[in-house]
Amino acid sequence: MAAPMELSCWSGGWGLPSVHPESLIVMAYARFAGAPVKVNATDNPWKAPTGKLPALISEDTVITQPTGILSFLRKKKYNADYELSAKQGADTLAYIALLEEKLHPALLHTFWVDAENYCNVTRSWFASKIPFPLNLYLPGKMSRAALNRILLTKGASPFYSLIEVEAQIYRDAKECLNLLSHRLGNSQFFFENKPTSLDAFVFGFLAPLYKASLPSAQLQQHIKQLPNLCDFCDNILSAYFTSDASNGRQPSQQSSTRTSEADCFEAERQKQRKQFLVTLITLTACAAYLFTSGFLSVELQDDHIPEKGIAGQEESISGH
Repeated sequence: MAAPMELSCWSGGWGLPSVHPESLIVMAYARFAGAPVKVNATDNPWKAPTGKLPALISEDTVITQPTGILSFLRKKKYNADYELSAKQGADTLAYIALLEEKLHPALLHTFWVDAENYCNVTRSWFASKIPFPLNLYLPGKMSRAALNRILLTKGASPFYSLIEVEAQIYRDAKECLNLLSHRLGNSQFFFENKPTSLDAFVFGFLAPLYKASLPSAQLQQHIKQLPNLCDFCDNILSAYFTSDASNGRQPSQQSSTRTSEADCFEAERQKQRKQFLVTLITLTACAAYLFTSGFLSVELQDDHIPEKGIAGQEESISGH
């Protein structure tokens, strides 16, 4: 009997089984390969054994990062790429490298660096899911990490300003999307009629861009001009994630979506305030008990103050 496998990942939203691209990649590949993976949506990286999501746990083994998790599943005989030829395998590696180099920086910028998207969509969603008080810190940390990664990979010469970097990463992303659309053509998947690891990576990167309600949406608008990529995402959701996507389904009207999100966020803020007050009252009560019981004491001691003031000091100086 195969050892049970559990995937800790970010939960769903925006009509997706997970809003997190890396989590989506692993979830999709596990479905494609038929791997018996139990999904545990924690929304708390600190509960994961390595402090990172997604994380696959199998007995005493913990694997993070999509490439490592997919490699582990292949070793366990859950291989969605089993029927690929050597050339198709090489093409898969080349396209995944293209996604990481050309599309991933724009994906990070869209959700974590673009101020309008970050404030109105990304931060509000993650702050409402991550438990208090971690939600006060972690979204900002993730935003800074995304910006640092973009600057590390794209901030070298000849691009010296963030504006130049932004313009270039969006040009690269649109070029990558065009290449993916051309490669997919009228097919359901990238290699014949069966999804592979390439389909998992493309789905993981595209689905959040395609499904999220983004106020700053230049990349989303470009995706929607490529209908075969939109159909690609919709087909995978309907074929492999019907029940999962329904858990994160959005209301049909955008206004009701925003109202619901705002209500949830306000409720979470009220909950945080109550938790903070309870903690403060508890600490105050503990401190009062320690003082009254004699466990803690404060000794007040007057500092030695010279009798001579400033004038006296001046007289001493003049006397010398």
